[in-house]
Amino acid sequence: MLVVHLPDGPTAHFKLTNVKITTDLKRSHKEITEHRPEVILNNFTTRLGFTIGRMLGALFHYEPEFKGRRVVTFHNQRDYIFFRHHRYEFNQKTGKPRLRELGPRFTLKLRSLQHGTFDSKYGDYEWIIQGRRHDMETSRRKFFL
Repeated sequence: MLVVHLPDGPTAHFKLTNVKITTDLKRSHKEITEHRPEVILNNFTTRLGFTIGRMLGALFHYEPEFKGRRVVTFHNQRDYIFFRHHRYEFNQKTGKPRLRELGPRFTLKLRSLQHGTFDSKYGDYEWIIQGRRHDMETSRRKFFL
């Protein structure tokens, strides 16, 4: 999956896995309202992670409509980005909130980050992974996002 931040970039290339669409989660598309969701970005702490978090957050409108109670979460854990789409509801008796997953859900793994718009031949890469691991990776416990 390519995410291009127009007009001048950067461009992020992700591997998309574990895709579950709304019907796979036994949900109806009618449950999803037209309200703009809140965006939650978790654990994007490094410079690269901050850049990726801003790109993913920019996919949604910057003024959420809280009336719709929709939440979109991008959670970074061990350089995997988990996407979830929820609606929060309040219990009638206790008033405690609970989440109901609306779908879709998927997992992203960053393959490369390129300056400017997409150019696979002459592109200037800020960060790229070769094979299964990054060239700078010396430890399995060091994470980049």
